[in-house]
Parts: sequence; structure tokens; C-alpha cells
Amino acid sequence: MLVDPFARPITYLRVSVTDRCDFRCTYCMPEQMRFAPRPELLTPAEIERAAAAFIRRGVRKLRLTGGEPLARRGVLDLVRALSRHLGRGLDELTLTTNGSRLAVHAAALAAAGVRRINVSLDTLDPARFAAITRRGDLSQVLDGIAAARAAGLRVKINAVALRGAEEDGIEPLMRWCAAEGHDLTLIETMPLGEVGEDRTDRYLPLSTVKARLAERFALEPLPDRTGGPARYMLVRELGLRLGFITPLTVNFCDGCNRVRLTATGQLVPCLGHETGTDLRTVLRATSDDRALDAAIGAAIAAKPKGHEFRIGRGLAPAVARHMSATGG
Repeated sequence: MLVDPFARPITYLRVSVTDRCDFRCTYCMPEQMRFAPRPELLTPAEIERAAAAFIRRGVRKLRLTGGEPLARRGVLDLVRALSRHLGRGLDELTLTTNGSRLAVHAAALAAAGVRRINVSLDTLDPARFAAITRRGDLSQVLDGIAAARAAGLRVKINAVALRGAEEDGIEPLMRWCAAEGHDLTLIETMPLGEVGEDRTDRYLPLSTVKARLAERFALEPLPDRTGGPARYMLVRELGLRLGFITPLTVNFCDGCNRVRLTATGQLVPCLGHETGTDLRTVLRATSDDRALDAAIGAAIAAKPKGHEFRIGRGLAPAVARHMSATGG
């Protein structure tokens, strides 16, 4: 079993299968983003081998992220390879997607053993959606969500809370999710990588959002946990399970159970720290899994107690690495 220095069992691995994305969301990356050269990315076989090592050591949940994971060539073959571990140590295989390619892949994901997915969707307003993503088509994402539902996949919507016009879109998004049967999680913006603007201008504390919602709705705390940092409330009037992920206003590190493998093979014990362990070199140097196990063990032994996120005018991001590379 993998246990960090603070007695937290590590049971959850998030893997960025590619740092590339067909969107350029304003809070995530600059418009002229530079992606890693393809030879630097882990191959599907290397990802499967690394994942298998974690599953042997007690990881029960595996999430594929990006970038946009469905933009990775051969990703469905990777999903099928990883799904062989379901019921053999692995309890759940899932992914987070922007939904742009979901209409094409939803049925195949369900057939491969995926049972639920997260879709990033910050607004239901087409013009605002295009402005946030810089190149996204809202109707394409909504079609993908509909296809996922038709394929039997449970869908949770993730929305980054942004100050400005998007604030008015939170309640319509809540009502839509309730009507469609989707959970909704609101997320504070995370200061990862330079994005070409000061995130302070758009930072919206979820404590403010919650207080405003409490003026209009009855919010009942729920004990539910889904393996991540979200804390849930029931919006009684809507019958909606609403999650809050608060890296800046309410630290959630005490119960951290996860590590991340970047698209280039860096094992990152904490999203809010620069430190990482190079697993790609180990994977490519030897087929002996003892070396891989030793590298993983050393990385977990160095997992810090908490993140170093901070936000404020003129402050550089706590971490230079972009979310798309890290697989947040």
C-alpha cells in the first residue's frame, strides 16, 4: 500500500494522457499555447504499465485527464487496456473531458467499462462559452453530453467560477443540471501556469457564491464523497447535488488521497507544488518493475502536507506547470 508521510493512503491516480487541447480556456492556458513535443509524451503502453504499478500498490480509482484526453490518438485502446484492471484491484476508471469529442466516443467508453465522466462546462450562454474557450462550440459539447447520457454514462458537470458576466450564469447552470439529472461541481480558479492575464481579475471565491445562493435556496450539507476534494450540498428546491472545490478559500489537503502523472511522465504528488519524480526515464530505461515501484515509493514519501496556491495582483502562479500538462 502507498501511504504518504502524513498517514494518508494513496488510492487515486489521475493521468494526463496529453497536454494538447482543442480549446484554449482563458483561465487554463494562453491562446498561443506551446505543447510538449510528441516524443516526450508517455506512450499508451507506458501509461498502462505505470497505472498497473499503482494498482498493485492499492490505487482503486483511475481518472484520465488532459488537456483533452479524447484528443489523444488511440485513447480508446488505452481505455480498453486499463479496463482489464476493473474488478482486479481497480474499482473505477473514468475521465474528465471538455465534451467536444464526446458524441463520437461516448458509446465506446461505456462499452469499455467507463460508468461516469466529468464534463467541463462553465456556462450555457453560447457567446460566453466561445469567449471563455476561445474556440469552442457549445452545441457540440451539449450534443456530447446527450450522447453520454444515451450511452448510460453518468455525467457530472464541472464549472470554474469566474467573476464577471459568468456569475449570472451559475443559477441557470444549476437549474439545467437539475433538470437533466447531472450533478454540478463549482471550482475556484487554480493559479497554475501563466495564462496571459492576471487571474485575480476573474477570481470568484466560492464562499461568496455559497453565501449568495443561500439567500435564494436551502443548502443542506451532504456527507457524500466521490474520491476527490469536492464537498457537496443538496439544493433542496432543485433536488441538485452541488459540489464545491475550494483550493483557495478552504484548504482540503488533510484528506488528500491522490497523485498525478503528467503527460510527460512526471509523477506529481501535489498539484500545488513544482516537485515531481521522473517516471518516464525509469519506464524507458528498464522493464524491471522493481525500479518503477521504487521510484513511485520515493515520490509518495516526498508528498507534502499541503499545496502552496496563492492568488493576488502581481503574484506569479504558485506552479509554472499548466493544468493541461499536470492533469488536474
